[in-house]
Amino acid sequence: MRKIFGIGETIYDILFKGDKPVAAVPGGSVFNGLISLGRTGMDCTFVTEIGADLVGQHILGFMQENGINTDYVSCYQGKKTAISLAYLDENSDAKYSFYKDYPNNRLDFEMPFIEENDIMAFGAYFSLNPVLRDKVRPFLQYAKDQGAILYYDLNFRDNHAHEVESLRDTFKDNFALTDIVRGSHEDFINLFGHDNCRRIYDEETSRYCPRLICTRGKDGVQVIDHGQEYYFSARPIIPVSTIGAGDNFNAGLIYGFIKEGIYRPDLENMNEQKWSKLIGYGIEFGTEACMSTSNYVSKEFAERFRIE
Repeated sequence: MRKIFGIGETIYDILFKGDKPVAAVPGGSVFNGLISLGRTGMDCTFVTEIGADLVGQHILGFMQENGINTDYVSCYQGKKTAISLAYLDENSDAKYSFYKDYPNNRLDFEMPFIEENDIMAFGAYFSLNPVLRDKVRPFLQYAKDQGAILYYDLNFRDNHAHEVESLRDTFKDNFALTDIVRGSHEDFINLFGHDNCRRIYDEETSRYCPRLICTRGKDGVQVIDHGQEYYFSARPIIPVSTIGAGDNFNAGLIYGFIKEGIYRPDLENMNEQKWSKLIGYGIEFGTEACMSTSNYVSKEFAERFRIE
């Protein structure tokens, strides 16, 4: 089976409604998607970092229980695992406060063996952070050189919007490394000041990457591939929590690459029918994640999609 790799943040999410905690679960943008994929039986490896504390040990065990290879997890002695407080509003969207305790020297790992047509998922501020860039970028370049499919989720939150100009060149570098760029309309507003997907594709991303996906929650999904636009409707739901929606949309799309036998060369010959199949998986996974305060699809859901 083709392998899936991810690099990103691991964090422990404590969810609040009003002033009361309602759930506490391991999380992180790439983390959430990999847990869902691991539950379907995919071969997943995660490069990340945790503290050598009780929370970190709990998360490490959770990853292993859900089929994630943790051989490349950096565990920092004397440090605490990152925590986020996520406050859900009336629409079940979250605002965050983060608490982090990292050492000066971070993310010391040997690169896992990646083969042609494997898949690499990355994104969020972790892929932009100047402190980590000299560790993250060589890994992404290695995956690209090996012929893997690179999938980039912007996941650019408003608490980093003030850094946009200083990060502009790093964004462009990520665009050039990847095969698919995915962002929510909120990501696009934070990064570009608007969410006109066609304009963003024409002016910002197409010169680096020919494929752009914009997810708009209940308003569906827009795909632009080599200039051709496709639109796909979302499923109407009343969400419990939207925290893992985009992360699991990514998981569903990546699942589709493997389930439908789409390899890197096939990306040059995609059509509306093929995209419809992939986006359909993304919407199913993302919708399922919204139906609980977990950040991932349920084990029962994953069992229906399991690939041995």
